[in-house]
Amino acid sequence: MTTMIDSPALPATAANRMQTYTLELKFLIPAFMGDAEQSGRWRTPPFKAQLRQWWRVVYAQDAQFKPSVEAMRREEGLLFGHAWLEDDFFTRDGKRIKTSARRSEVRLRLDKWNEGGLRAAHWSALGTVTHPEVRQAVASDLYLGYGPVVLPRGAQRPTLKANAAIQAGESAVLSVAVPAEHADRIEQAMALMHRYGTVGGRSRNGWGSYSLLPLPPGEGRGEGKVLPLRDWRACLDLDWPHAIGKDEKGPLVWQTQPHADWRALMKTLAIIKIGLRTQFEFPNDRPDGAVHDRHWLSYPVTTHHVNSWRQNNLRLPNQLRFKVREATDGQQLVGVIFHMPHLPPPAFHPNRTAVERVWQQVHAFLDAPTQPLSRIKD
Repeated sequence: MTTMIDSPALPATAANRMQTYTLELKFLIPAFMGDAEQSGRWRTPPFKAQLRQWWRVVYAQDAQFKPSVEAMRREEGLLFGHAWLEDDFFTRDGKRIKTSARRSEVRLRLDKWNEGGLRAAHWSALGTVTHPEVRQAVASDLYLGYGPVVLPRGAQRPTLKANAAIQAGESAVLSVAVPAEHADRIEQAMALMHRYGTVGGRSRNGWGSYSLLPLPPGEGRGEGKVLPLRDWRACLDLDWPHAIGKDEKGPLVWQTQPHADWRALMKTLAIIKIGLRTQFEFPNDRPDGAVHDRHWLSYPVTTHHVNSWRQNNLRLPNQLRFKVREATDGQQLVGVIFHMPHLPPPAFHPNRTAVERVWQQVHAFLDAPTQPLSRIKD
C-alpha cells in the first residue's frame, strides 16, 4: 500500500511530502543477518543498505550508465544521509548554515525485531557435493555458507556458528517512507530488491534471499519497470556494480529448474558454482603468488594467494550473484544466477583482456546444454 503524508516537522509543501509504502518481506531461505552478538535478528540496516545499492543502479540507468560518481554520491548523501559532504547546508531563520552531516530522508521500519527462529541445535546439514580439489565430499551448506556455517573441530556435520539464523518462511511488514520527489527511483530500487536482493552473510551465494511485495497483496510486483541492462563488456568501463549485463543472447540471467525446497536447490547451486570455478585450473598445486584466471572471479582463493593483493589485504567480491525466488506455482523454488559486470578496482591493476576472457568462459559454462539452467529475460 502507498500513501502520501506530510512531514510532521514541516509545513505541507510539495518539497516535504512523503510517499509511504507497506510491504511484506519474506525470507525464502535462511538468512545470516547478525546482531551485536552475531545471532540472526530482524534489523532494518541491511535493507537500507540494499535500498542504497539498488538506488545507485537506478541512478546509473537514468544517466545512460555514464553517471558522474561525484554527483551521484552527493545526491545519495542528501537522500540517505552522510557525514562527508563538504558543500551541504540547511536554512535556518533565512540563513544558509553549512553542515558536515545529514540524517537520512529515507525511513524504514519493521513491525518486529525478533531473533531468528532457526537455532544452531536444529540446523540440518545439506547434502554433500563432489569437489575435484578436495579428497572428501563437501557439505553444500558449508561450501556456500562457510563463515556463518561451520564444521566444529571433531564434528561430523556442519552447524551454525551463531546462536540463531532467520528461518525460511519467516516474514515481517516493512514500512518505507521517502520524499515524494524521490519516489520513482525508490520504487524501481524496491522492485529490483524483490527480483535480485539478498541480505546477510554469504548473501551473494543466495543465502538471505527474500521476496518484497506490496500490501495488501495484488497491488503489483514492479511490472513494467525497465531492467537496468547494459552490454557486459561496456560494463567494464566502470569499477562498481551499476547494471545487469547482457550479451547477444539477452540478459546474463540464468534460472534452474523448480525445486521442492531450498535444501535441494542449494545443493544444485553448489554443484554449479564448484564447476564454474574449478574449470579455471591453477598451474601448480601450491600457490606461486601470481595472478591466474580464477582470481578474477573473486578473491581471496583458499591456498592460492596473490602476493601483491595479499600484502594490501585486498578483497574482490564475486560479480556473479545467486538468488532464490518462488517458482510460478508459488509452492516450489528456483535458483537465479545473474552477472553484474564491472572492472575490478584500480588497486588490483586489472588486466581487462584477461577479465573479459574469464567472464566469457563463465557465460559459456552457464549456457552449456549440460547445465541444468536456462536463460530468462529478468
